[in-house]
Amino acid sequence: MQYPGLLRVRPQLVSRPLLAGGLLLLVMALAGCQKTELERADGTKLNWDSLRGQWVLVNYWAEWCKPCLEEIPELNAIDKAPDISVLGVNFDDVQGGALAELGEQMGIEYTMLADDPGPGFGWQLPVALPATFIVNPDGELVEARFGPQTEEGIRSLTGG
Repeated sequence: MQYPGLLRVRPQLVSRPLLAGGLLLLVMALAGCQKTELERADGTKLNWDSLRGQWVLVNYWAEWCKPCLEEIPELNAIDKAPDISVLGVNFDDVQGGALAELGEQMGIEYTMLADDPGPGFGWQLPVALPATFIVNPDGELVEARFGPQTEEGIRSLTGG
C-alpha cells in the first residue's frame, strides 16, 4: 500500500551511524517532554513545571509535631503570595480522604501532596520536623530548613 506524500527511504541508502544518530535525537527529544506530575491529596494532578517562575516550599509535617502546628498559619500566609507556593507532605504517609480531613482539622489551606516528591528529585528524607525544602524559580533546590518557618524568614531568602 502506498501513501501519497510519504517519503520512501531505501534502507541501503541510510547509513547505520546516521540512523543511530537520528534515533538518539528522537529519544533525547522525547525524554525532554516528560512531565513531572505530583498528586494532590484530593487525587488531582499538579504539573511541577507549572510552578516554574515562583519559589516553592515543600514542607514536611506531622500531626504529632508541635512546631509543625505552630507554623501552619505562617505557611498559609506565605502561600497566598503570588510568587510562592507551599506544598505540604505528611511525614506519616496519611493518604486520601483521611489526609484531606486531617489537613482541614489542622487548618492547612495550602496544597497537600498525596506522596513525597523528594525521592523523585533526589532529596533525602528529612531527619527532623518540620522540614522545609526551598526551591527557587528555576526549579533548583536552594536549601532545606528545619524548625518552624516564618513569613519574614522565608522573605529574607526569597528577597521579597
